[in-house]
Amino acid sequence: MSVVKINVLTVPADQRETLEKRFASRAHAVENSDGFEWFELLRPVEGTNNYLVYTRWRDEKSFQAWMEGPMKTAHQSGDAESSERPRPAASGSALWSFEVVQQAAPKSA
Repeated sequence: MSVVKINVLTVPADQRETLEKRFASRAHAVENSDGFEWFELLRPVEGTNNYLVYTRWRDEKSFQAWMEGPMKTAHQSGDAESSERPRPAASGSALWSFEVVQQAAPKSA
């Protein structure tokens, strides 16, 4: 079954808008990657400064190929106007990894 990767980003309140705009600007960057199945950016509602970046992949190999290719390239590119990398919006991050062992979808009407 699929693998799920959740990147837990600690984002100070004054950087939330910046983070969301950066994700929006490259919203389709992952969609054509081999083995990619799903993406969600989850904004915290209360009690935490942690955003969750949820991605689902066919297998670990597909995720690693994306990490070493398109994702690495996207994070190394600088600002088009200044040729500098922008300051990170997150003050910390952790990557959680899971295997999907059960899943359910709504039944058709």
